[in-house]
Amino acid sequence: MSTVSLDELRAHKDKNSFYILIHGKVYDATKFIDEHPGGDEVILAEGGQDATEAFEDVGHSDEARALLPGMLVGDFEGGGVRYHLLSYTLHKADRLNQDIKLKSGAAAAQASRVSGAVETGSK
Repeated sequence: MSTVSLDELRAHKDKNSFYILIHGKVYDATKFIDEHPGGDEVILAEGGQDATEAFEDVGHSDEARALLPGMLVGDFEGGGVRYHLLSYTLHKADRLNQDIKLKSGAAAAQASRVSGAVETGSK
C-alpha cells in the first residue's frame, strides 16, 4: 500500500481527480462523485482534505462504508496521533480560510440542528 503526502492529497480535489481522506486513509472517489446520494457539491467540498468529521457527522450507512476499500489509494503520511493532530489542524485552518458560505451541506445541517437544540434547551 502506498503512502499519500499532503501535497498529493491536495492535488486531487476536483471532479477529474478526487481524493478524500477518512480516518487516515486516502480514497480515490473520482468515479463516485456523480453517484453520491448527497450530491456532488457536498462531497466536492471535502476534497483534498481530512473529511473524517464530515463523513462521520452524516452517519454513512454500512453500504457506504463497504465501498471504501475498493477506492483505497493508501495511507496518509504521518499516521497515528501525529496524523490526527496534523489533519485536525489543517482541517480547521482550511475552514477558517474559506468563506462561511462554503460549508458542506452536512456541516450546515449539523450546525442548524445544534443551534435548534440549544435554543430549545434554553427555554
